[in-house]
Amino acid sequence: MNAVIEPVSVKSAEKIAHENNKLHKRLCRLVGQAIGDFNMIEDGDKVMVCLSGGKDSYALLDILMTLRERAPINFEIVAVNLDQKQPNFPADILPAYLEKLGIPFHIENQDTYSIVKRLIPEGKTTCSLCSRLRRGILYRVADELGCNKIALGHHRDDILETFFLNMFFGGKIKGMPAKLVSDDGKHMVIRPLAYVKEEDTERYAEVKQFPIIPCDLCGSQENLQRKQIKMMMRDWEKKFPGRVENIFSSLSTVVPSHLMDRDLFGFKDIKADGIANPQGDIAFDEEPCSTPATVPGIIPLQREE
Repeated sequence: MNAVIEPVSVKSAEKIAHENNKLHKRLCRLVGQAIGDFNMIEDGDKVMVCLSGGKDSYALLDILMTLRERAPINFEIVAVNLDQKQPNFPADILPAYLEKLGIPFHIENQDTYSIVKRLIPEGKTTCSLCSRLRRGILYRVADELGCNKIALGHHRDDILETFFLNMFFGGKIKGMPAKLVSDDGKHMVIRPLAYVKEEDTERYAEVKQFPIIPCDLCGSQENLQRKQIKMMMRDWEKKFPGRVENIFSSLSTVVPSHLMDRDLFGFKDIKADGIANPQGDIAFDEEPCSTPATVPGIIPLQREE
């Protein structure tokens, strides 16, 4: 009896569906892990999800909706978009999408575009001022809606890019925290995508066919410094797999005594007391940067050939 051979297209479709399901599970797992690690969402919270129309904020909203159905706690979600009156902004896309989802949402209309264009010289990057104006408006909206948590769609790569930007151009070790208190001290800002790679949100957006709205409608120049950092990281990932993951792990494995911040560690007061310290330095180690494989959450560094 001849075996029935499935058409290649059917097998291909099944493989794609399997990979898409794995991607969804991975995103749910990573977002759930970040929420748990940083205690981002608690019972009774009302979470304002800032929806820009980009791939990351769409992915954030989608995954949070999935986790809300599975979570052992109760929390509310309200999607908020700030329509800044940029030319050619398709104002109908987000309301139609959110109505279809059937979740509460609010569209805030504020003409920050005109303010930015009036204050920033032609040809200069407008992102910084635009961001400050947007932040203040969203804090106010969170108050009006009774939201105690503000969820932003920054992912792992955003966090690393900010870390390198601060190091290379600001002369400080500073990143983008997964959880922080807002500038006005009234709100808790959370980044549930903190453990998620950008390549995963890119593919997820394709799978879900989110109605993406371009982020360059204002005509502002792209942040060239951030673009350079992004290219550097992607080049590293191609040439040295695992390097970027190691760097990200280092952000949560900090040893203050082995840095040089005198306010963070009391260097002036330390003395040799004759007591062995397992966290102490091996001053003449030939490989001072090597990382023991037993340290949880760290990928052992490998020699580059």
